[in-house]
Amino acid sequence: MIDIKISDAPLDIAACLSNAADNECGGQVVFTGTVRNKTNGRPVIRLEYECYRSMALKEIKKIAEDAIRLWNVRRIVIHHRVGVLGIGDTAVVIVVSAPHREAAFEACRYAIETLKKTVPIWKKEIFEDGEEWVSAHA
Repeated sequence: MIDIKISDAPLDIAACLSNAADNECGGQVVFTGTVRNKTNGRPVIRLEYECYRSMALKEIKKIAEDAIRLWNVRRIVIHHRVGVLGIGDTAVVIVVSAPHREAAFEACRYAIETLKKTVPIWKKEIFEDGEEWVSAHA
């Protein structure tokens, strides 16, 4: 089962966990990416995410399908937020359920690393002294 979403509303981590639940799985790994208050020592005020939505959803689906094929994952949830996010807000949630923990860990790592490299999502970091666009591929 694949559950992917790009949303401008806050992400519901509990719903993501529930959607990934599977009684045949002994391993469930969760990754949440949150907005931190500093980047390279510069205080961050907020982040602004934009994406090419149709292409981003297509790429996220491909990541999920690869994880299922490569690690025998039974359920994978990948939700990403867009819009304006404050410090501490959740930008991405990935939940992977697999029969064994090692596969769940590897698939989850693969999902976030590949998402950051291939999915057309961009963020603008707003600092106290300026702003800077950062591609998901940085």
